[in-house]
Amino acid sequence: MTPATSNQTRPASRFVLRLVGLLLLVTLAWFGWVYYQIATVAQQDQAQTADAIAVFGAAEYLGHPSPVLHARLDHVLTLYRKQVAPLVITLGGGSDKDSGNTEGGVSRDYLLANGIPFDKIIAETSSFDTEEQVDRLVEIARENDLHHIVVVSDGTHLFRIRELCEDDGLDVYTSPRPPFGNISNYDLAQRYLHEILSYTFFKLHINTDGLHHWLEDKPE
Repeated sequence: MTPATSNQTRPASRFVLRLVGLLLLVTLAWFGWVYYQIATVAQQDQAQTADAIAVFGAAEYLGHPSPVLHARLDHVLTLYRKQVAPLVITLGGGSDKDSGNTEGGVSRDYLLANGIPFDKIIAETSSFDTEEQVDRLVEIARENDLHHIVVVSDGTHLFRIRELCEDDGLDVYTSPRPPFGNISNYDLAQRYLHEILSYTFFKLHINTDGLHHWLEDKPE
């Protein structure tokens, strides 16, 4: 390489390095902003008088709520008994491995067993992931003339739920289920990474099925 060629290469290399550095800074800033939004919403309970309470699905085991879903449903019972709303919407479908059980159906059965009347529960049982649950919630709200809904899930889940709902024109109030047990720093980091990536893909209109399934399989 001649000295002239070497001198021309150096500015190009510096430009690439600066561009990569700028992209890294923008990415870090974005991740930091989303992390802050998730953490802020997770610490707020906006539950107030509304038309309905919607609980987002989590795993069920042989027709029984998992500990996470159990905690969400107990929080719904508390809100319902405080007369926050006269109607409860349970969300979540099932897979071939669930022996016909669905998250929405198991949630409905649990609420029925704990005193909420059948005609005060709408069970949605076909959605696979958070985005589908929001889509079905929006449809149910429009079909039943519901304008204000309290949404219940894990704290780290609620920022994305709120943004998805608002993107579809649905007004929601977020209400996190109470914490239980001890969550390791590793598990908490996984939850935040899950939500940061999921929200980023939503904003970028990226639909990668394999990665989407991997994200939704992470624990809430």
